[in-house]
Amino acid sequence: MTERPRFFDDLAGVAGGALSALAGLREEAGSAARAQADELIRRLDLVRRSELDAVAELAANARVGQEDAIARIAALEARLAALEAGQAGPQPGAGSPA
Repeated sequence: MTERPRFFDDLAGVAGGALSALAGLREEAGSAARAQADELIRRLDLVRRSELDAVAELAANARVGQEDAIARIAALEARLAALEAGQAGPQPGAGSPA
């Protein structure tokens, strides 16, 4: 059996270390980029999509509630108008001698 020279083992170790160092640098650069993007979003006072969707859902629910309230008010006004029209006629007992 032939033994590999120690030089190749050392070279493989250096190459492996360099690759892991590059992977660490790549990860660090990604983290720094995300941090800068988050800072930019904060400074520009932007909102995330999930927050916008939540507010849009609240607005839609409020619109439905408002439409329901408008319909109920219209129905109550119609009932009130009908009651007032019924009472606008001659009052029972009014005008008859006592």
